[in-house]
Amino acid sequence: MFESSLVIVFLQTDRLCDLYRTCHKMTEVENKSLFTYHLIKVSFLSALKCVLFPIKSSKINGLIHAETMSAMMLGSSIFAPTRLFSRTIVVFAQWNNEDALNKFLRTDSFGNQLSKSWYLKLRFIRQWGSISHYDIPKSEIVIQNEFQPIVAVTLARMKYTEIPRFLRWGKPVEKLVRDHSGTAMSLASIRYPNLISTFSVWKSQKEMSDMVYGHSKMPQAKRHFDAMKERNRKDFHFEFTTLRFLPVSEHGTWNGKSNYLPNVKTDL
Repeated sequence: MFESSLVIVFLQTDRLCDLYRTCHKMTEVENKSLFTYHLIKVSFLSALKCVLFPIKSSKINGLIHAETMSAMMLGSSIFAPTRLFSRTIVVFAQWNNEDALNKFLRTDSFGNQLSKSWYLKLRFIRQWGSISHYDIPKSEIVIQNEFQPIVAVTLARMKYTEIPRFLRWGKPVEKLVRDHSGTAMSLASIRYPNLISTFSVWKSQKEMSDMVYGHSKMPQAKRHFDAMKERNRKDFHFEFTTLRFLPVSEHGTWNGKSNYLPNVKTDL
């Protein structure tokens, strides 16, 4: 009887070890996915083609999902032409791994153009909210160094009837992020009919967190915090997510400048 009990215990222990190894392996696989954020300026017709015929995961091996959008300046007038359409194209993509990205940049005609433009490689940290199509990792990473540079991406599928109200609350937030001393780069983008996105590179996690919760020293510092409360009261969106990333590497130049990521340490 005692020997039989020991056998059962050992078998259960082996199963627990197998389960741990399986879960650990799944976490490693999830975190191996790579995100990239690309900016490229093309002709008007090429920009129109990019938006009408975006890259798709069904046609590109190793691409999990990508959104191809038209860029616009944060805080710009709602009547500005770039609010409607821009020659600057944004591609926000998730890849199975770096090999898939490299193959796309090397062998695809549009990928080859993107390889010569400015882009970031990003490692997922955490998510608030949810968004369809992307395969967001379930495991999150805790960053110990609050002075680590951070990249934030928001994606929102708008409710059409809420767009005027969203603009009223959102434009002050756009200006806060655009003018914030803690941002190295920031912009917004749109894909019709209703996808709106923002992108910001922060010099440190602390500066971004202070902005989010209204603790920064900027004028009207609670603009973002107040807008979040209003969204919680009555949502503007069908879907909304904020994604936070660790910048892995920067490639190319944008507006004649590189090194938008000073002192990248990738500390956890």
